[in-house]
Amino acid sequence: MTRRDDLRAQKALQGADFPASKAELIGYAESHDVDAKSLQALRALPERQFETMDDMIEAVPQQPEGEDTSGGAAR
Repeated sequence: MTRRDDLRAQKALQGADFPASKAELIGYAESHDVDAKSLQALRALPERQFETMDDMIEAVPQQPEGEDTSGGAAR
């Protein structure tokens, strides 16, 4: 996941009510036909209750894209 995933998750959940569980957030996103990459970011969230949008954004896993190789990350 990347910083961009934070933004995708935030955009996908615009208008969602908090507090909400991971399952509730994914259900909200699915009912609003969000794109596959946004759903992937939401599915990577830990199984717990999120009190606010900011709480959810902070929980999106932060890993660089691509695999580490000598001289940098492959993209």
